Amino acid sequence: MSQALYNFKRIRNVPSSSDFIDIVLSRTQRKTPTVVHPGYNIGRIRQFYMRKVKFTQESFDEKLSAIIADFPQLDNVHPFYADLMNVLYDKDHYKLALGQINTAKHLIDSVGKDYVRLLKFGDSLYRCKQLKKAAMGRMATIMKRQKDSLAYLEQVRMHLSRLPSIDTNTRTLLVCGYPNVGKSSFLNKVTRADVDVQPYAFTTKSLFVGHMDYKYLRWQVIDTPGILDHELEERNTIEMQAITALAHLRACVLFFIDVSEQCGYSIDVQLSLFHSIKPLFGDRPTLLVMSKSDAMQLEDLPEEVASKIKEIEQSGAAKLTRLSNFNDSGIMETRNMACEMLLQYRIDKKLKGTKIKDNLNRINLSIPQKRDDVVRVPHIPETVKSKVRYEKDDPSRPLLEKDFENMSGGAGVYSVDMKKNYMLESESWKYDVIPEIIDGKNIADFVDPDIEHKLALLEKEEEEFEAEGVYAYESNGAGNEGMYIEADEDEDEKRIKDLAKSIREKKQLLMMESRLKKSSTRSRITTATKAVHSLTGEEFKKQFGELAEEREGADRITERAKELVNRAAKRHRSVSVYDQKSVEQNETVESTKLARLGTDSDKARASRAVSVQRNRAVSGLSGTFDGGDGSSSLNVVNRKKFKSQRKRNLMAFRGDADRQVTTKMPKHLFSGKRKAGSTDYR
Repeated sequence: MSQALYNFKRIRNVPSSSDFIDIVLSRTQRKTPTVVHPGYNIGRIRQFYMRKVKFTQESFDEKLSAIIADFPQLDNVHPFYADLMNVLYDKDHYKLALGQINTAKHLIDSVGKDYVRLLKFGDSLYRCKQLKKAAMGRMATIMKRQKDSLAYLEQVRMHLSRLPSIDTNTRTLLVCGYPNVGKSSFLNKVTRADVDVQPYAFTTKSLFVGHMDYKYLRWQVIDTPGILDHELEERNTIEMQAITALAHLRACVLFFIDVSEQCGYSIDVQLSLFHSIKPLFGDRPTLLVMSKSDAMQLEDLPEEVASKIKEIEQSGAAKLTRLSNFNDSGIMETRNMACEMLLQYRIDKKLKGTKIKDNLNRINLSIPQKRDDVVRVPHIPETVKSKVRYEKDDPSRPLLEKDFENMSGGAGVYSVDMKKNYMLESESWKYDVIPEIIDGKNIADFVDPDIEHKLALLEKEEEEFEAEGVYAYESNGAGNEGMYIEADEDEDEKRIKDLAKSIREKKQLLMMESRLKKSSTRSRITTATKAVHSLTGEEFKKQFGELAEEREGADRITERAKELVNRAAKRHRSVSVYDQKSVEQNETVESTKLARLGTDSDKARASRAVSVQRNRAVSGLSGTFDGGDGSSSLNVVNRKKFKSQRKRNLMAFRGDADRQVTTKMPKHLFSGKRKAGSTDYR
C-alpha cells in the first residue's frame, strides 16, 4: 500500500464490545457441532468442547487482527498523515487504543490455549462443559473491558473516511491565508471541486482537494482553513491542519491577502502572518496573491502599505500577482505562473540530487560529422517565392472555395465541383462518365464496337442448332425434370446417362420406401415376420403348408377347450361376451403351443383343457391371435398387463412429482436457549 495514497475509506467498521461478543459467539454456534451426549466416549466429548474453545479464540483473534491491520500505523505512514492524525485525534490516545486492542488479542489467545490444555484432562461431560463455559466467559470479559477503545476507534474511522485522499508526491498547489480572503473561490474556479463559499470567516474547517490539468499533467490544488496570526500553541485544530500541510507537502504556496480589507483584517496583520509562517515554506516557490483586485488595486493603497508589499517581492521571498474571483480576471495567469514555478522547482531539485548522475551516465549525445566541404544552402522553390500572400480584404486575391460558395448562394445551395481540379491530358475528359485514365484511355476505350453484331450472330447460330435437334429434350417417366441429350451422342455417353437415370429412379424408390416405414399409421413389422420376408418362394410354400396342418390340429384342440369351458360355465354362471372372447384367446394360444410341441394325444389335450380358466385381460387387449405361433403377440399382451397391474414402489427415491411438505417451524430458528443449570447429567 502506497504511503502517499493511503485509502482511509477501506477501514472496516469497528463494532461495539457487546456486538463484538454477539458476532463471535453466534458464529461459534453456527460453525461448530451442537449435539453431545453423556454416553459418548470421553475423548469425543473433550474434542467437542476443545473445538468450540479453539474456534471462539480464533474468531476473536481474526477480527481483532483485522482492526489493528486496517488502521494506519503512525510510524509507517507519510509524516503529513502522521502529523495530521496527531492534530485531529491525539497521537498518544490513538496509539493507546490500538495497543489495548492488541493486548486484548494476546490475552484471549492465552486464555484459549490454557483452557484447551485443561480440557484435555476433563473426566466427564459436565466438567468439560464448565471449562468451556469459563473459557468463553473470560474471553467475553476481556472484550467488555475494551468498550471505550472500540468506541474511540469507530469515531476515528468515521472521521478518517471523510478526509480527502491527498497524494504527497504529485504536483500540488497549496492555498493558504487569513479567513474569507477568497481561497475557496479560487479553488472552485481552477478545479472541478465544489467547496462551500460563504461571506463569513472559517467557512472551510478542513482540507479540501481539487484536481486540474496543465500541460497534459494532473495537478492537485489543496484549500486549507484560514489561519490567524498568533502563537503556534494557541492555534486550534482547524488552523493546525493548514500548518501541517504547509510543513510537509512539497507544493507551490499561494498566500492570499485581501487588499480591500473586506475580510475584516488589515493588510499589516495579513503581512505579519506571512512573515510568521514563512519559515514553514522553506525554499519552495511562493506566490503572494492580492485577491479582490476589482475592489482595490495595489496602486490605490497608501504608499507605506504598498511599499511593504513590494518589499516582499524585492527580497525574493515571493512573487506578486493579482486576481479577482468576482470578474474572473487574473485567475488563469496566477494558476499558470504557479504551475511554471513548481515545475522549475522540481527540475532544480532533481538536478541537485544524487540520482541525476546515474541518469546522465545513461545518456549519450550524438553529434553528426560533416561528410565533405560542400556548402548546401536551403533551397526554396521559385513557385513558393512568387506565391502571393493571401489577404482577405484584397480584391485581387485568389478566390477560395469558400468565396465560390458565398457567391453561389451559400451553404446548402452551392454544390462543390469535384472534377474541376482533375489533371488530365485533355480538359474535355474531365466530365466524362468514366474519367479514370490509363495511358490516355478509360474503360470505354477497351469496349469492342462490334460486340452487338457478334452477339446477334451467336444467337442466330444457337437457333439453328436447336432447329436441327442438336439439343433434344427428354423427360423421364417418374415426373422428374428432363435432360437435354445431343442427337449425335456416342455409346459411352448414352450408357452413362442411362446409368444416371437408373440411379435417380432407384433413389426415388428408396425415398418412398423410407417414408412408408416412418408413417405412424403403418403397424410395425415384428422380427418373426421379417424372417418370413427373406424366404424364397418354395420355402414359403413348404412352411405355410406345415402351418396349415398344425392349424387343423389346433382347431380340434380349440373346439374341445370350448366344450369344457361351456360345461364349467353352465355350472357356475353364464359367460359374457367379454369372457367368451378371452376364453377364445386363451384357447387359441394354448392350442398353438400344443401344436408347436407336437403333443397331439387326447390325454395331453384333456389335461391342458382342464387347466384353462377365464382370462382377466385388460380392456382394449381382447381379440384373437392369428398367424404364426402367437408368441410375439402374447409377449405384447403380457408386457401391457404387467404395466397396468404393477404395484407402486413405495421404497423408491423421491422424484420431482412427489408431494413435498417442508418443515413449518425449523428447530434451529425457533428453539430457545436453555438456562444454565436447568439440566444435571450427573
